[in-house]
Amino acid sequence: MKSIENNFEDPKVNELLNKHFIELRSVSPEGRAHVLDIEGLQDDSIKFWSIYENDELIGCGALKFLDPKHGELKSIRVADSFRKKGYGKKIIKVLIEKSRQLDLEKISIETGSGEFFLPARKLFKNSGFKDCKPFSHYVDDPNSCYMSLKI
Repeated sequence: MKSIENNFEDPKVNELLNKHFIELRSVSPEGRAHVLDIEGLQDDSIKFWSIYENDELIGCGALKFLDPKHGELKSIRVADSFRKKGYGKKIIKVLIEKSRQLDLEKISIETGSGEFFLPARKLFKNSGFKDCKPFSHYVDDPNSCYMSLKI
């Protein structure tokens, strides 16, 4: 597997991110979706990677710096042809390793609390994340679950 940073010009990456954005907006209550669009992912506080296997895009993920030692994972998405094959966990492992290389001590995630987000919550728990209180700008919200991992 290889990762490429900030390659937003790849049409397949754009397609994957747009699908992610549209889908998450459609399953989240009005005003409660925390998904970033492509422009939002290009913020200076964020590093974004697309991840490939044999030159095929398997997915993507981003890391938003909350402070010098704490980051938030964003926009984790597995391409449809790689879903349900263990690639979600591989992408999270890549993002954890990138976080370590950037000297972070903790990474957190916000995800939905609804049925649609159950596979994501299981994936994060199986990757070592533990439930936590809202972090950064988040507040208690019955539509959100918060998790963190010390690395």
